[in-house]
Amino acid sequence: MRAREFSVARVPAPLRPLTAEAIGLALDAGRILKRRFRTAMAVTLKGPADIVTAADVEVQNRIVRRLRRRFPAHGILAEEGLDATAGTEWRWIVDPLDGTKNFAHGIPGFCVSIAVERDGQVAVGVVDDPAHEELFVAVRGSGAWCNGRPIRVSEVSSLESAFLGTGLPHRVGRFSGPVGRTFTRFATSSLGVRDRGAGALDLCYVACGRFDGYWEIDQSPWDVAAGGLMVEEAGGRMSNFRGGSFDSFEGETVASNGKIHDQILAVLAMPGGIPRRYRPPLHRR
Repeated sequence: MRAREFSVARVPAPLRPLTAEAIGLALDAGRILKRRFRTAMAVTLKGPADIVTAADVEVQNRIVRRLRRRFPAHGILAEEGLDATAGTEWRWIVDPLDGTKNFAHGIPGFCVSIAVERDGQVAVGVVDDPAHEELFVAVRGSGAWCNGRPIRVSEVSSLESAFLGTGLPHRVGRFSGPVGRTFTRFATSSLGVRDRGAGALDLCYVACGRFDGYWEIDQSPWDVAAGGLMVEEAGGRMSNFRGGSFDSFEGETVASNGKIHDQILAVLAMPGGIPRRYRPPLHRR
């Protein structure tokens, strides 16, 4: 299946309705965002360097209503103030608009990100980039695709030839020292570094070989759950900053094609590169 074009019929049977629903939800949400893009709308500051638009709320409400009708026993964890997760085998992790600042400023770098967890492990990930009409899908054990075609990570094997992505956390004031030092180290030891402002899309770009690696601190589960599975199913590697297993609730994200992963970790391990006594923005429940 990994070398074949995407078809819901080839997904493992228990995941077919979830995959189909996640795709439908993401495409529907993407159409709303595309329609609202570069139009006047309310923008609210919800925290330091963190905003929410009317489009975030509209899309999330639409997704949540459909999920509650279709899968009433499932948990839902969503960015805009929803955490209904206790005691559920299945949980949906939703970012209705990743790249809100880009969206609010008319920059076409945003997406919808939807992941489905089963007992704490992401089983399905869908990311829709409506501005560029790209739909990324990953199913655990089955592969990853962009617009129905299989995707794979790059073959770059040296950090000096690697093109990297990263992002600034909303709470950047708490981590300005480590973030600044690490950015400088990567910028001077790689082909280049880009902060595109949408972590879910950056992970998809690692998965399809546009980026060779990516790192970021202080992310929430909805930022990385779907994209993390995308990288793994495209043949890449995910970890925390110390090379341990990746957990979307841990707040530390390192993604790569696998070939340069240890080189990325070596840069992060340099003195002053990892924040001390770090606590992620959200803990697993």
